[in-house]
Amino acid sequence: MTLQAQLDALLPLDATALQPYEIDTACLPVADHAALLAEFAHHRDIALPWPEQPLISPRQLIALLAPMREAGADSAFALGQLLLPGHYGLASQALLQAGSLVDMLQSLCRHAGRLTPLLTPRLLVDEQEVILVWADACGLPAGLRGFIVDLHMSAVASLCAWRAGRRLPWRFSFDRTAPRDRAQHAVHLGTALHFGCQVDAMRLLRCEADLQWPGAPGVAATALARHADPQALRRGLLASVGDRLLRQLAEPPSLEVLAAESGMSPATFKRRLARHGTHYQAEVDRVRAHVAVYLLGPRGQGRDAVAQALGYFDGANFRRSFKRWTGMAPGAWALS
Repeated sequence: MTLQAQLDALLPLDATALQPYEIDTACLPVADHAALLAEFAHHRDIALPWPEQPLISPRQLIALLAPMREAGADSAFALGQLLLPGHYGLASQALLQAGSLVDMLQSLCRHAGRLTPLLTPRLLVDEQEVILVWADACGLPAGLRGFIVDLHMSAVASLCAWRAGRRLPWRFSFDRTAPRDRAQHAVHLGTALHFGCQVDAMRLLRCEADLQWPGAPGVAATALARHADPQALRRGLLASVGDRLLRQLAEPPSLEVLAAESGMSPATFKRRLARHGTHYQAEVDRVRAHVAVYLLGPRGQGRDAVAQALGYFDGANFRRSFKRWTGMAPGAWALS
């Protein structure tokens, strides 16, 4: 499979024509994630104000999540076990009707706007393994990112274990330093934990991922593909930018091109990115770093080939960029 074919596999289906949602877009029904948080808070004796409006924004959902960190050391993992399949209409039904583990993960990625609106999962499937990468959908505060990543990883691991009838041997990579106490991670995710990585990802051997489940695919996925639930197919602004960069990674579109494609002036587009805690070059670097880590590590490709795939025709420039992204030289990363 060519590199571009692998990158294309990370992209969603049927979502390119939909307007992305932003951090302050009121697009999430209170009856979805907010209701789940309210029920969890009630059982943990935490006061959580109920939103007055029927739709809330990602920023409001983040504000509701913040007090959950005080609900106990296990709160991210316990809450994650309740997140999926959830009660989110057709998107939840599509997860339950998937005929295999890979189909289920593809459905999760496709309908992330409904199922996981704060983080966008991207799926890579090759001959050796399945890799689920978690990317920021619309701007998470740094202090909450680890909590929210743990929640989502726990959600997927728990859902897969339920469907498979046993805990699957996922391996977890975290884009942060290791916590002083890993006990909760080990209890809920297992011991294959790797901190200090440049990506938040879950990896599973292909032989474990080729699981077929009884039952035929239902009508939920077909209805979603026909835009029966447009929110399920929408992308967060940062996820949408990442989609566009992946389509042309060796020669990424300029900020001006991205702005024009979004119907904005460059100045307005800059302000939108700043409101989400980022900027154009940071997003280009983020996508390139994720792809470089994958190609050098699991794919075992040489440094020169990776540099060329990312649009670096000067190996020294690629080495400098990679060290800036990861703190390591490409050769050292490939051997780690």
